[in-house]
Amino acid sequence: MRIGKISDSVLKRSILSQIKTKRPEVVSGAGIGEDCAIFAVSDTCACAVSQGSAATEEDMARILIKCTNNLAASGARPTAILLTLSLSQDTEESRLKRLMAAAEDTCARLEIQIAGGHTTVSSHVDVPIACVTGWGIPIKGVSLQTTQGAKPGQDIILTKWIALEGTAMLARQNRQRLAERYPMRLIEEAETFDRFLSVIPEAASAAQSGIRVMHDASEGGILTALWELAESSGVGLTIDLRRIPIRQETVEICEFCGINPYTLASSGCLILTADQGEILVRNLKEQGIPATIIGQITDSNDRLICNAEEKRYLDKPPQDEIYKCLNSNQ
Repeated sequence: MRIGKISDSVLKRSILSQIKTKRPEVVSGAGIGEDCAIFAVSDTCACAVSQGSAATEEDMARILIKCTNNLAASGARPTAILLTLSLSQDTEESRLKRLMAAAEDTCARLEIQIAGGHTTVSSHVDVPIACVTGWGIPIKGVSLQTTQGAKPGQDIILTKWIALEGTAMLARQNRQRLAERYPMRLIEEAETFDRFLSVIPEAASAAQSGIRVMHDASEGGILTALWELAESSGVGLTIDLRRIPIRQETVEICEFCGINPYTLASSGCLILTADQGEILVRNLKEQGIPATIIGQITDSNDRLICNAEEKRYLDKPPQDEIYKCLNSNQ
């Protein structure tokens, strides 16, 4: 496609025609000549931004889900997004259409409207880049919240399993090599871990149960997310490494790739703090959401990771492990 703003015909065919999900909160949304989306709001709202390479439809879905997970963790109901796409000159319109179809499919599943955005072609871009700005309104009866309210004595709860996002990416990138060691059913199951990446259901349930501190684990993995939670609230924590839930597919694939699953992209699991963690765990499990108490908030500055008799201090981990694999493939 030509450098610059895409033509109206391409906009109609491959972008606007893909947007089907509608929300009553969006008074005016995406359209030719519409430079602003207009929302009907009467109270506070939450906004979040996520961006990354949208080389594949799976990439597009992950970027959208990361943005909406951030909104959900604040106690908001994700409602609408603005989507900006930067494309390379050799991007074919058919590819743009597939990316938009993936975006709409994800938004439809999450009941979110694509309210607008911008699409352009640039000579400085090698692969499609997506930037998602999300907007959400407070869940009924819930005030929006931050990660700053964790209190000493509270339990730390984790939903689902760690490293789901990274495992799915590794499985797809190393499919042929993995097939030489593992049964195909293990690889195919890992490739579908994307179905677990949204935390909207557990965040909504927890918020309505009175939970006021939530943090979604994403880039940097569970250890980065725990460090961020403690740093934001100015508290310590003690984590039992053996209690952190992890799928066997993740164990096998990470071992094969030489990747540490505890610092691997972990969208799909939500960290919560609660005075009575057992009650929250039980409530979530009754709704079909796996949840586990993995530690406690403490009143010291120490952030400890315990593994049987071994203890070590938690520092903010370095770059996400997934980049080791990405860099080796370049």
